[in-house]
Amino acid sequence: MNLFKTRQPEEPQAIEVSGRQLRCPICSNTLFWTRQAQLNTAVATFFNMDWANKSASCFICSDCTHISWFLGGQ
Repeated sequence: MNLFKTRQPEEPQAIEVSGRQLRCPICSNTLFWTRQAQLNTAVATFFNMDWANKSASCFICSDCTHISWFLGGQ
């Protein structure tokens, strides 16, 4: 039973990182949804400058939903 109402508009796809196919460390799946996430810091938030923080590429396993994070944009 899915308790969360989430939308995944695009189809999951195979991802390559540094020339190697990404494989989920939990279930070994090779298909992922891609998202960007901002890495907020307390100082930037305090000064209302969250926009200046770095971002990360997040790859969500289409099978078990484990999230793999990589610093920097894709």
